[in-house]
Amino acid sequence: MAAHLAMRSGNPVLGEGTFGRERVLPGTETMTIAGTVNKTALIFAILLVTATFTWNQGPAAGGLILIGVIGGLVVALVTVFKKTWAPMTAPIYAALEGLALGGISAVFESRYPGIVSQAVFLTFGTLAALLIAYRSGWIKATENFKLGVVAATGGIFFVYLISFVLSFFGVSIPLIHGSGVFGILFSLFVVVIAALNLVLDFDFIEQGAEQGAPKYMEWFAAFGLMVTLIWLYLEILRLLSKLQQRR
Repeated sequence: MAAHLAMRSGNPVLGEGTFGRERVLPGTETMTIAGTVNKTALIFAILLVTATFTWNQGPAAGGLILIGVIGGLVVALVTVFKKTWAPMTAPIYAALEGLALGGISAVFESRYPGIVSQAVFLTFGTLAALLIAYRSGWIKATENFKLGVVAATGGIFFVYLISFVLSFFGVSIPLIHGSGVFGILFSLFVVVIAALNLVLDFDFIEQGAEQGAPKYMEWFAAFGLMVTLIWLYLEILRLLSKLQQRR
């Protein structure tokens, strides 16, 4: 989530002229949509390998989850500010996040059997639906759309940040984390915003290909899409767990 906001705010990625600031040497290859898809598939495969490893450890993989969360955040921030390193850092990020996701998923699965398969199905179903809607022109990444999604993402991050700080003082925000009506509506809102961020990723990839961005930006775009998918998956997992608690 923090890495995702870093990509969306402060204009490090999606502002006007982003690709113009990335210099392309004459005679070198440029970014393509197909190349980005291939890079995304590769780092997703890496994530699956490490996620399977921690999944098999079960709920006892607490140390690996911590390594994945902290390491993934550090590598994500490095990738955001050093885009040229993306061919190296994107696969490392995927491996670390896999460690975290596999362990977290195992914990949720132990509490609510079947929840992980539902979350995976909903995540990729949402990805496919939004990709079709974007390619068909039903959803367009206009400037107002981008501003709205970025503002909502920033608001969610701010709420999560406050909640995180308060947790150190033993204070929780039950209206957000609880399974009441408000808690479920909040999680549903976050899922929608996370999903809409996929549209920004599609637009980013399309712009990069059209403007002839450097080849390493394929890795950076794949990294960005992975960040969004991970966030969406975790939020869907959280929403489903709240719904399970109400049964």
